[in-house]
Amino acid sequence: MLRLNINNETSRLQAVVLGSAISNGPTPKVEEAYDPKSLEHIVAGTYPVESDMVIEMEAFNQVFFKYGVTVYRPKLIEDYNQIFARDIGFVIGDVFIKSNILPDRERELDAIQYVIDQINPAKVLRPPANVHIEGGDVMLWNDYIFIGTYKGSDYANYITARTNLAGVQYIKDLFPDKIVKEFDLVKSKIEARDNALHLDCCFQPVGTNKGIIYKRGFREEADYLFLVNLFGVANLFHITRKEMYNMNSNVFSIDTNVVVSERKFKRLNNWLRENGFVVEEIPYAEIAKQEGLLRCSTLPLIRS
Repeated sequence: MLRLNINNETSRLQAVVLGSAISNGPTPKVEEAYDPKSLEHIVAGTYPVESDMVIEMEAFNQVFFKYGVTVYRPKLIEDYNQIFARDIGFVIGDVFIKSNILPDRERELDAIQYVIDQINPAKVLRPPANVHIEGGDVMLWNDYIFIGTYKGSDYANYITARTNLAGVQYIKDLFPDKIVKEFDLVKSKIEARDNALHLDCCFQPVGTNKGIIYKRGFREEADYLFLVNLFGVANLFHITRKEMYNMNSNVFSIDTNVVVSERKFKRLNNWLRENGFVVEEIPYAEIAKQEGLLRCSTLPLIRS
């Protein structure tokens, strides 16, 4: 039996689901793109190839091995993208919540059913159909649950709008003892540099009191200022539009002092080291072309 325990983003990681790039399938057609960044690379002919992404994910896996983390991988689905485990489910406390994701991604949940079968069935939930919520938008910070959403009246027109206000309310109802704070994110179907696909594309805590943030990822300045006031401006690393596009806020914490980061994030990695973090640098730039990075590839199950 897996005893789930996730209350923040940075405590010592014990067990995680890491996605897979094996048998990733052909380059999608333009009309099949889920996000503007993938679309950009499909059109340019620079969409990542499977062999490169397998190498990148194995580098991530080796870091987990180094730190003694138990790693679960999804069962293989032929010719299918199974990299972004974060989208398909998430853990809050000791509860596993299955995401209501885009219908043609449902098979990704089936591929980790063997993991879900090890969880107390009473602790596995599936929201009702009107609730849209994905793991990239859900961020735990001890007493807080941060949730990225999109409040525009044109929500239904945006394939990049992944978590709705019904999703926010669902979490509020499930966890009345938590402070649930939603953030209205900037969305774009055509320009990846102006699209916060999920909350972790423009914000993520690191350590015990620090964070990485992109101010223009928030539609309302008040949402950005909420985080500035909570963490303190001196504790926040502000990333640029280009750094946000390259997914600088989408790193992953193995412990309060250990961060896995893309090796090209020089400015960020230097800041992390200056602030006492061990930075495990790995190549992940090819996977980044699909508008997802290290946090997106993981589904944490247990942190101590």
